[in-house]
Amino acid sequence: MDKYDPDGYPDFDNPELNRSGQSDASDQTDADGRAWYVVHCYSGYENKVRHNLEQRIETMGMKDQIFDVVVPTEEEIEVKEGKRRTVERRVFPGYILVNMLLNEESWYVVRNTPGVTGFVGMGNQPIPLRPEEVSQIIKRMEADAPRIKVTFRSGERVRIVDGPFNDFRGTVAEIDMERAKVRVMVNFFGRETPVELDFLQVEKA
Repeated sequence: MDKYDPDGYPDFDNPELNRSGQSDASDQTDADGRAWYVVHCYSGYENKVRHNLEQRIETMGMKDQIFDVVVPTEEEIEVKEGKRRTVERRVFPGYILVNMLLNEESWYVVRNTPGVTGFVGMGNQPIPLRPEEVSQIIKRMEADAPRIKVTFRSGERVRIVDGPFNDFRGTVAEIDMERAKVRVMVNFFGRETPVELDFLQVEKA
């Protein structure tokens, strides 16, 4: 919940709390004061909330204070019933990013957009994202290779769907997220044999 003053707004002018809720927000904001803020909304309605906010920015003449609204997404490959498919996945379900100058007017426009439940902050004040956090999010959104969805865990039974062991079943012994590899113990000629496979070569049994 946002910190309100008696008039119903966050206490932007409180000398003990600057606009970021921290002692110094200079590292988070650009030279002109704009920064990226995380806004919480109803999960599953991120695109609708973005549309609502963009409409409010247009009709209320706020383009000079609220510059961009983003729903972070990334491509993800999943294997289902032996078939691969690429889906668009929200990086942060229930959140959108807003690039803006934070003041009472811009805060009011964003906070009162249908579907928005509040800003993310500390000490009940909106806190801007650090530049490295923004860069990391953009990097994920612009990644050339889609992320692979892992639906299995260590100790679970899986079915191999590709390669020389196609249609064999085994137990997950180890998952290597960095290399996107999984080691599966397969019963081969009466003995448990470790087989290293790509994530896309197996699915939950």
